[in-house]
Amino acid sequence: MTKDAGEQPQPSYEEAREELVEVVRRLESGGTDLESSLALWERGERLAAVCQQWLDGARRRLDAAIAGEDQPESG
Repeated sequence: MTKDAGEQPQPSYEEAREELVEVVRRLESGGTDLESSLALWERGERLAAVCQQWLDGARRRLDAAIAGEDQPESG
């Protein structure tokens, strides 16, 4: 987990995904007032962005590993 100045630590991909699933479940079930629904939506947007950052980072690492395999060994 990383921590920005003055912010909570960034959750792991799994933590963010699980919380996002819960947020979606709560939104779909209804029964919350408008203000609560908006707060849930905003939290869901932040969680989705965290998940995307993790996935983008994983993609970069995979691309780098694959590119490294393509390099001829020097020796």
